[in-house]
Amino acid sequence: MSTGNEIERDNEQQIFSALLTPHRSLNRTGFLAVMVFLSVVSFVTGIVFLMKGAWPVLGFFGLDVLVVWWAFKVNFRTARAREEITVTTTELRVRRVDHHGQVAEWSFNPLWVRLDMEVDEDFGIEHLYLISRGHQIQIARFLGPDEKASFYKGLIEGLNAAKRGPTYNPMT
Repeated sequence: MSTGNEIERDNEQQIFSALLTPHRSLNRTGFLAVMVFLSVVSFVTGIVFLMKGAWPVLGFFGLDVLVVWWAFKVNFRTARAREEITVTTTELRVRRVDHHGQVAEWSFNPLWVRLDMEVDEDFGIEHLYLISRGHQIQIARFLGPDEKASFYKGLIEGLNAAKRGPTYNPMT
């Protein structure tokens, strides 16, 4: 059941919205190709050792493939994390879902929010923080320094638009 506030919030126009996810350079097809290649190389090498009489080595090559498969699976599982940041004229909402599916949400008044950052002169922006009334949360942890700079610019523009308030356009 939804309350009037939730319906009102859903009908409010979004000024800024971003869905941030961890970058993964290897997709499922690439994962399968790497695992097939690794399995074939390990199997062939293990057979060579088996033919030379070093039969225990075959098991270790199989174990190596299993460990690499497990590491990729853990990596893909952590890729399910995401962060949703939405700015409207009355609210800045941060919704963080970790790789276990646990959800944490924060809601701020965009008029009282300040965006702060830690900058390293060699690497660029390292951390972004939302600060409001004594609360500070780190955002955009998945992004690299250049992506954080772009995200910072977009979020600042969204917050400034929220601070200006809604505009009236009779043509729409």
